[in-house]
Amino acid sequence: MRQWVSLPAAALFAVLLAILVGGTRPAGAQTLDAITSRVFWGETSAELLRQFGRQATALPKPMDFGDSYTDVVLRQVPLGSYPMIAYFQMDKAGGRLKRIQLERPRHAVTPPVFRAAAAALEQAYGAPDKLCGVRPGPASGYQAAAERIWLRDGRVIRAIFRDTTLQAFEGCLATAGPCGLTAQLLVRISPLGADVPDCPVPPKRVNG
Repeated sequence: MRQWVSLPAAALFAVLLAILVGGTRPAGAQTLDAITSRVFWGETSAELLRQFGRQATALPKPMDFGDSYTDVVLRQVPLGSYPMIAYFQMDKAGGRLKRIQLERPRHAVTPPVFRAAAAALEQAYGAPDKLCGVRPGPASGYQAAAERIWLRDGRVIRAIFRDTTLQAFEGCLATAGPCGLTAQLLVRISPLGADVPDCPVPPKRVNG
């Protein structure tokens, strides 16, 4: 049974407001509301390509995401006035749409970008249902993490930001090229039940 993915009208207002504040989006760019209002869970890659036409890119080789793969993407999707890439993640078992993941190119991920994306999502969905955070430390490779989770209309929306502290680059001065962990920003939209709407539990602090 096809289940349509839809966002509240406030989502469109939030995206339009972000565009007006941050500038005009590129010609042909799809807003988050436009994307989710046109697709349904269980859709095939061929159907996605027919719906989005030249705005979609068919990848020559699928990208692996563990429990899913992506062979169709949309570029220049504005969120909080910053362009993201939308990956349509297909279930490996049946080859149908399992999740939509928006991701910012890692070289362009900064705390202000995450704050802008989170603000746009809060404008659309209200206050998040859950807030998570992991402090940087050896166990996490000195990578701090922040996550916001919304449960809305049978969907889970997760905004995840991972940042790298200076400690992660200790010992990297003599290497050539990238070293250590890189920052990451992604927004995942999936049906409720297909994604666990919970936060990772940070290690307990021991006094003494």
